[in-house]
Amino acid sequence: MSRVAVVDIGTNSTRLLVAEVDDGSLTELQRESIVTRLGEGVDATGRLGEEPQARVFAALERYAEAIERHGAGSRIVVMTSAVRDASNGAEFAAAVTGRYGLEGRTLAGEDEARLSFLGATAARDPDDPAGLLVIDIGGGSTEMIVGARGHVDFHVSTQVGVVRHTERHLHSDPPAAAQLAALAADARSALEAAVPAEVRERASAAVAVAGTATSCAAIDLELDPYDPARVEGHVVTRARLEDLRDRLAALPLAERRGVTGLDPNRAPTIVAGTVILLEVLGAFALDAFEASERDILWGVALESRSER
Repeated sequence: MSRVAVVDIGTNSTRLLVAEVDDGSLTELQRESIVTRLGEGVDATGRLGEEPQARVFAALERYAEAIERHGAGSRIVVMTSAVRDASNGAEFAAAVTGRYGLEGRTLAGEDEARLSFLGATAARDPDDPAGLLVIDIGGGSTEMIVGARGHVDFHVSTQVGVVRHTERHLHSDPPAAAQLAALAADARSALEAAVPAEVRERASAAVAVAGTATSCAAIDLELDPYDPARVEGHVVTRARLEDLRDRLAALPLAERRGVTGLDPNRAPTIVAGTVILLEVLGAFALDAFEASERDILWGVALESRSER
């Protein structure tokens, strides 16, 4: 058995998982998520801003204390879309690993997808022959992974994300119908172009991980406080997701922050998230998704054990 700490620095949030890993099983000891919006402005400027970087460093200071307290042997940080895309991403990554003693991994899109699938299917029947779609909507990219029996058959990382597409399309508060339509059309075009029709036909069910999916589940369940045990496995139908989109898009940001089940810091990007999630389900002709807390953090932790 080994104790592993994994930090995921994403475009929208910085997250921590400390877990005990043993022979393919994982027990969470601590899990946290802080919305840091590292990717703020990257789509327009191509660089990581000073204020977003400072927010990430503040989160890492907090996490470093937790990692030390738990005595994690493996200490890994993964950096994804915002760091890949930014001209100063390598400089930021070096600062992260140098200051906090973490083993840094800037993941390519295919690795991000593979590890998300590994995490999302960790507790599922490895012999299930049904085609499964794993959806990971982040701040700067959306990963779609299709597989069966625990193995990935197809994966792709697209430049569709909640921070990127909020900045690109949603300019009024609340967003106008034309802005929502433009966002949906932009996402639809990119998603359908990225996944061949024959691949889309293979998936008979969807598991969605990361903040958009878990937030939608929490809002649907009206959770206060957030309860990951109730979110795990909660099914949200496409019709219900459309209702959530319409409700959230009709609210100005100040009121959206007060929606039960929604982290106020996710309020600026949740509308784009619901639109993108609906477009993914539509592209694959699926009527629902199952929300999961088991995501890339789980995948990295499980793989770190197999590499030892």
